[in-house]
Amino acid sequence: MSARRSGPAFVYEDDEIIVADKPEGLAVIAAGGSRSRSLYDMVTERIQVRNKKGRAAVVHRLDRDTSGIVLFARNARMKTILMGSWNELVKLRRYVAVVEGAPSPAQGVMEHWLLEATVGRVSVVPAGTRGALKAVTAYRTLRTGDAFSLLELELETGRKHQIRAQLAALGHPVAGDERYGSRTDPAGRLCLHAALLELQLPYGDRSTRRFESPVPDCFLDAIRSPGGTGTRRQPPPRVAEPAAGARPRDGVRGRRRGPPQDGFIPGAGMGARKKSRKARPEGRNAPPGRGNPPRGTKPKRS
Repeated sequence: MSARRSGPAFVYEDDEIIVADKPEGLAVIAAGGSRSRSLYDMVTERIQVRNKKGRAAVVHRLDRDTSGIVLFARNARMKTILMGSWNELVKLRRYVAVVEGAPSPAQGVMEHWLLEATVGRVSVVPAGTRGALKAVTAYRTLRTGDAFSLLELELETGRKHQIRAQLAALGHPVAGDERYGSRTDPAGRLCLHAALLELQLPYGDRSTRRFESPVPDCFLDAIRSPGGTGTRRQPPPRVAEPAAGARPRDGVRGRRRGPPQDGFIPGAGMGARKKSRKARPEGRNAPPGRGNPPRGTKPKRS
């Protein structure tokens, strides 16, 4: 297993944007009152090598324990442009995750309604619940081991903890994610990684660029481990069950076994849904002075 990085790698930069590959355990923006260095601080330092008064502008975020690709604007003007046309400019967002067990079928589309009922935790709730937001994620299984599977996931929406809450609701939590019911820790970290961001640049020749980060070695080690090594945790509190009443997507063939499971569309392929239906990503307001968005806007959450 290769050594883990303590700092970010910068995979692309020009006069308008910087793209970083964030290690797990590094916050994109430090929590209020924290003096810990964040990815925002490191990107700002890089900008100030050329512009002493420059500051990074946060466009979207990853959770602290999620690794992978993060995009920053070099100035407020570009941040406004990116956030204002996010759905049109972002062509693809792809994650990889190690999950407990093996989802059946091996690929599909998850549709749920999510609500942050308690601070820091999102629950799956029935459609129509006040304050709930729709979340849509396509997945397919890349590899399966004795106890874990490696999944590729594509976001159609960008809700807080979307992938983590949806996989937990399906009974296959992300390995190492104790908050959402995982009982194992095969890699010593949350096994979720932002592997690819495909973006059309809103300037210059308006070309589309792919920013990629490889699958962490520890994810592959977890899949290859015989018997699924890793610390076993005590049974966690019961995860909120999906609401009943959903139906399979039109055109999906085959018999259903038992009652329908809310939000699960068996057999739907990656990219099967129309991109035009994608909802605008959500995010939290940044702390004052830490890449705060313009009035009326929020950083996008991946």
